[in-house]
Amino acid sequence: MAIRVSGKFRKGKSGLVHRTNKWDIMIYAFMAFFVIVCVYPFWYVLIGSFSDGNDYMRGGVYLWPRLVSLQNYAVALVDSRLWIGFRVTFLRTVIGTVTNVLFTAMVAYAMSRDNLPFRPLIYWFNMFTMFFGGGLIPFYLVLKQLKLINTFWVYIIPGLYSVYNMIICSNYFRSIPGELHESAVMDGASEFRIFRSLYLPLSTPVLATIALWVGVGHWNAFYDSMVYTTSRDLQTLQLYLYKMIKTSEFVSTADMGGLPSNIQQNITATTVRYATIVISTVPILCIYPFLQRFLAKGIMLGSLKG
Repeated sequence: MAIRVSGKFRKGKSGLVHRTNKWDIMIYAFMAFFVIVCVYPFWYVLIGSFSDGNDYMRGGVYLWPRLVSLQNYAVALVDSRLWIGFRVTFLRTVIGTVTNVLFTAMVAYAMSRDNLPFRPLIYWFNMFTMFFGGGLIPFYLVLKQLKLINTFWVYIIPGLYSVYNMIICSNYFRSIPGELHESAVMDGASEFRIFRSLYLPLSTPVLATIALWVGVGHWNAFYDSMVYTTSRDLQTLQLYLYKMIKTSEFVSTADMGGLPSNIQQNITATTVRYATIVISTVPILCIYPFLQRFLAKGIMLGSLKG
């Protein structure tokens, strides 16, 4: 026979068992509502992308498509601007992430060494740049003087280094036992060799965390493409989506590549936008699960140890 031990637990044949009360039910209900509010916009875009355009415009499509159609994806995939955006965004994400992590880790390694000359001065100079900047116009003029405007490298060079990521990475490097560094120096290894062969392999969690932050930032970036470039060949994927959503830019007849007229008649700008959004989201959804496991571990180790 079960007896009540406390307000939240009761004793049964298998020991103490959690007892659900009204507050637990309220918390579960609130969290379920919160999950629905967060997930439903994605679901709404997804079902819209699979809906027949004319049927969708009649309204009432909230939980699943009334008339399933793949024509929106057929139209979205023949738009040359989509593939240009994919190419530019993919290249800037890969190159920008690798170079940012490498340069940031190199500075973090130097800042983690107590024998670095003028280390406090360099640290506070970095901290100053986190809170104060020259503004958009001076920055644009600097990029123009460097001949980076309207080039692919305007996406890469200004983002080679992050002070915040350097602090996270530096704290992680400082948590590595100093005896490893001393033994490597006694064996005749140079600082660059120690950094490359010792510290980088031991820092996979924090480097993966930084790579995730930087990669998502590059993938979602559109403002720098809008301000610093004018060429269609340098347009990022997110800028293309921004133009489709905000300026009603749509797939032209020339970009349809000779699609049958019945397909063109059964699509709308809204449903094609939804299909394009889904297509642009798939790559990051495929990569994120492989790096997500490093996220919590990397930021905790990089921020608490020092």
